[in-house]
Amino acid sequence: MDIRLADEWGRFCSRLAEAGAVLARPSAPGTAIDQAEGLRYLTRLTRAAFKSIIEGGDPDFPRFYRLTSDTLKIGGDNPDNLYLNATIRGDREYLIRGRRGSVAYLSFGTKANRFAIDGKMASTGELEDAAMQIDPDGGFTIVASRTPQPGNWLPLAEDSSMLLVRQTFLDRAAERPAELTIECLDRPTRPARADPDAMVRALDTASAFVAQTARSFAGWSEMFMARPNELLPWDQTIFQNVGGDPNIHYLHGYWRLEPGEAWVIETEVPECRFWNFVLQNWWMESADYTFVPHAYLTKHAARLENDGSLRIVVAERDPGRGHWIDTTGHRSGTALLRWISAKSHPVPRCRVVPLDSL
Repeated sequence: MDIRLADEWGRFCSRLAEAGAVLARPSAPGTAIDQAEGLRYLTRLTRAAFKSIIEGGDPDFPRFYRLTSDTLKIGGDNPDNLYLNATIRGDREYLIRGRRGSVAYLSFGTKANRFAIDGKMASTGELEDAAMQIDPDGGFTIVASRTPQPGNWLPLAEDSSMLLVRQTFLDRAAERPAELTIECLDRPTRPARADPDAMVRALDTASAFVAQTARSFAGWSEMFMARPNELLPWDQTIFQNVGGDPNIHYLHGYWRLEPGEAWVIETEVPECRFWNFVLQNWWMESADYTFVPHAYLTKHAARLENDGSLRIVVAERDPGRGHWIDTTGHRSGTALLRWISAKSHPVPRCRVVPLDSL
């Protein structure tokens, strides 16, 4: 075995270990459940790095992969989304073929993915279903390029490096996701052979991705902690700079409850294509929405009050009023309410009350 490459693997493992410093941040919760989830979070980020940078990192032969799922959660994931990613380059042209399906919302975005450098992912082009030409049978094509194209065109920029697809469900049991493929139109004949220098660079990027992503979202949690038990719009450019959809208005928060307390959230509901409320841990991962009932609330399942408003109650047990969101053994964490294509962006009224008073 090449000794230099053996040394490079050791360097990668050492740099990856440094990402664990996020668990010891003074602001990070030290409870058993939060620390265990923090360790799991680092393994998930490592898996995401391998999937996106090493296995799916060839922009000449891109493939759609799921960077975020029910077991791989990053930066305030949406349980109602099917996320698909592909690695691209700004100096290439791509053809996306698809069939629309019946999801409530479908969007495509090209991003300058700098997560491994400074934790940012700026938008370089956006296209949503409402602006697309789609055949009666649901078929469509999209050209992604720097040069404008007729029909469905998804802009690229010089530094575009990732394509992100969001498919948002109102009712997963009843709706069909879009079927999608991607092809580079000006690619070489075959993929490049494995190269030691390229592999070393990929490992460098992978370890940096884990560390930068963990630090960046820990910084968000610390920012939200300054205004506990509120849901606020903050500066939306912060969220757009890490790959947020321009059609989504994000209301982030940090919550903390003592035993026997409840966090009551009340808000008007604007006219919009979609909304949901997601309770998250301190690492900004959604709760286990696959096996845990009452982990989050979506527009499809919501029952509004008589005056048309929405009431959410975050607590350790069901108070019997409003929509109960289970804290799943946590005493603190983050939260996110998102409006998609909303006519207005109401800010919820939030308060902490004794659970028995509800």
